[in-house]
Formats: sequence, C-alpha cells, structure tokens
Amino acid sequence: MLVVILLAAIVLMLLLISKFHVHPFAALFAVALVMGLCVGMKPMDVLNTILNGFGNTCRGIGIIILLGTIIGVMLEKSGAAFTMADSVLKIVGDKRPAIAMSLTGSIVSIPVFCDSVFVILSSLNKSLSRRSGISLGTMAIALSTGLFATHNLVPPTPGSIVAADKLGADLGLVIMWGIFASIPAIIGGYLYACAIGSKLVLNVEEGESYEELKAKYGELPSAFKSFAPIIVPLILIGISSVVNYPAILAKIGKDTAVHSAASFLGNPVIALTIGLILCFFIIPKLTQEVTHGWIGEGVKEGANIIMITAAGGSLGAIIAASGVGNYIGAALKDLNLGLLLPFIIAAALKTAQGSSTVAIITTAGIITPMLCSLGLGGSSMEPVLATLAIGCGSMVVSHANDSYFWVVTQFSGMEVGTAYKAQTMATLVEGLCGLAAVYAIPAVML
Repeated sequence: MLVVILLAAIVLMLLLISKFHVHPFAALFAVALVMGLCVGMKPMDVLNTILNGFGNTCRGIGIIILLGTIIGVMLEKSGAAFTMADSVLKIVGDKRPAIAMSLTGSIVSIPVFCDSVFVILSSLNKSLSRRSGISLGTMAIALSTGLFATHNLVPPTPGSIVAADKLGADLGLVIMWGIFASIPAIIGGYLYACAIGSKLVLNVEEGESYEELKAKYGELPSAFKSFAPIIVPLILIGISSVVNYPAILAKIGKDTAVHSAASFLGNPVIALTIGLILCFFIIPKLTQEVTHGWIGEGVKEGANIIMITAAGGSLGAIIAASGVGNYIGAALKDLNLGLLLPFIIAAALKTAQGSSTVAIITTAGIITPMLCSLGLGGSSMEPVLATLAIGCGSMVVSHANDSYFWVVTQFSGMEVGTAYKAQTMATLVEGLCGLAAVYAIPAVML
C-alpha cells in the first residue's frame, strides 16, 4: 500500500504540474501534505515533517542557490558570457564554431539555467552559423546539449546541489566526477548535432552579425576576469574535498592551518561569495543598476528556485518518514539494479513532467532511504555515483512539456516535429552517454 500511495503521489504531482499547470512549489507542497496523511502519519507529525524538510533544505542550499543565480545575472549583463564564447572560439578555431558554442555553453550553464544561457547566446550562435556556413541546426543542438550536460551534472546548479546534500555526497567529488561524466555527454550531443544538423529545415530570420553583437556590448571584460567567477569557486571547493580526503587528511592533520583554511574557503557558500566578489571586477563602473538592479534580479530568480527546491525537500522528508524507500529498496535489492534505478526514476519523472530540477529533487528524496539496500551506501563514492546517475536521468528526455525544449525551438526556428528529431533525441543520447561514463568511474579510479 505504501508503494501504491507513493506512485499515486507522483502521478498527482505530474498531473498538477503538466496538465493543470500548477506551479511546482504548490504541487510539491500539496502532494507532500496529501501523501503524509494517506500513509497514516498523525496530522501534526505530517506538518512538522514538512516544515523540517522545508527548513533543512533552505538551510543547506538556500544561500548557495542565491549566490549562483546572482553570479549568472552578472555574467549575462556584463557581456562576460560573450567574452567566454569569443575566447573559446579563438582556441578551437573559426572553422569549429559548433565545438566553441558547446564548450562555452557547458561552462556558462554551471551557475545559470539552460533556458537563460541559450537565450543569451542565441544571437551569437546565429551569427557564427552565417559566418562559418555551418548549419544552424548543428549549432543549436551543439549549444543546447553543451548547456544541458553540465547543468544537470556539475554543482553549483540547484538540482545537483540538492541531490548531493540529500544523498550525503561530497560536493567536491560530485564536481570533479560530474565534469568527467559530462564530457562524454557533451561529445555525444555534439556528434549527434553534426549527424542530424544539416538535415534539419529551420525557419531562421536574419539577425545581427558577429561584429555588430560584439560592438553592442561596448567594452567587454577580459577572458581571465570573465572565467574567474565560475572557475575559482570550483577550484576552491575541489581543494577542500582533497584536503578532507581520508588519506590526505591523515598527512596534513585535522584543524591545522592548511586544513582549516582550505575547508573554510572551499565551503560552497564562501567559494561562491568569492565568485560573486570577482564578478565586480568584470564591470567597468559600479552603478545602482549593478549593485541593486542586477543583484535584485538574481535574488528574484534564486528565490523561485529555492521555494521549489525546499518544497521538494518537504516531499522527500515525507517519503523518508513513511518508510516506503526502505521497503522498495529491500524489494529491489535482489534485482541488482544499482545505479540504474536512480537513472530510471529520474528519467521517468523528467519525461513525464518536464523539469530536470524537479526530477532530480524528487528522485533524490525517493532514493535516499534506499541507498544501503541498493548497495550504494557502503563507501564515500557511492552517493556521488548515485547523484550523477540521477543527473544523467534528468536529461532523458527534453520534449514538449519542458520549457527548455520551447526555448531551443523558438530561438532556432525549429518546427515541433523537427525539434523532436533534434533536441529530444539529442538529450536521450547525452543522457545515455553520461550514464555510461558514470558506470566507468569506478574503473577509472582504479
């Protein structure tokens, strides 16, 4: 009966979000309340569990999400995203603009939502397509899949942050191996873009040239300043994970000056605060528009994400309290599904309701009580692998119920049928490529 109630709760959530277009926050909160009552919990216990799940989630990742969204707005408004694309293009060469856009997208989407970055880089994508003679279909799918891979696999994007927190995965390891897993996913998406792109028929309007776009931003920040707000926090978080690795920690000693400094600077809140400070160096002149307007816009974007994420935390807390996770884990233990189960659940939720973030948050809540039963709780790496498997599943697949699908479609001049051949199939390819990389991680570690 617990399993039936859980499935009914998931179906109810999907109907509310997809069919009745209820905001994900309201849908997740309502489902958590209904499920808690249906599994036989006392009404006050249901309420307290929901409040604790909401509060614990906000406490764990609220500031991190806010800092990430503010950094994203600063990169967009200052022209730093354009500088990053221009820098990558110079490295890979003018004859390989699709690779340049895929790589640029994979970097910029780490702190920024895919939808926003695709819109930001869409004009540049079109101008590079005209200048190089490469099909816009190839360029659009290369950019789209580059964005999608790291956004679902590499913190500090909201989904992967929440999953790592819930599953107890080391954030530095999730970043490091998330980057590793994203590389085959990006390559798979790029190769599919090259294979299908020239066959796509697009309705494209003439836009600004590359030179006109560059001139529109005026004084652009340098490449070093543009990349620093993203790269520096990732390095600091990675160093913190390294010094806290048992073998390294035994050599340098706990609470030594080196350990304390690395742990403090590598805390995601401090690392992203440093990233935000670095953003101010990419702006020629600080004005009220920057210090209030841009930051305020980032806070508004972040608040929406936090509320959805925290409501997902409430649902996860109810699922954990119900005991259904332990029951399902024990029932599936003999099937030896391992990492395949979180991938399948995330893929099913993503395909059914459209949001990768909601799919990741919900799957993490379902999977957390099952980790040990699935054989994924025995070492520090197994929660990391489970987190990445969920991220790969959340890419499969982007179609008509996904806002990102429509952003790619509308800004690339694709008909819906064309977009299914391009965007939907490309996300399937990169999700499977990413999963293959996750399975390969234990072998690489040896």
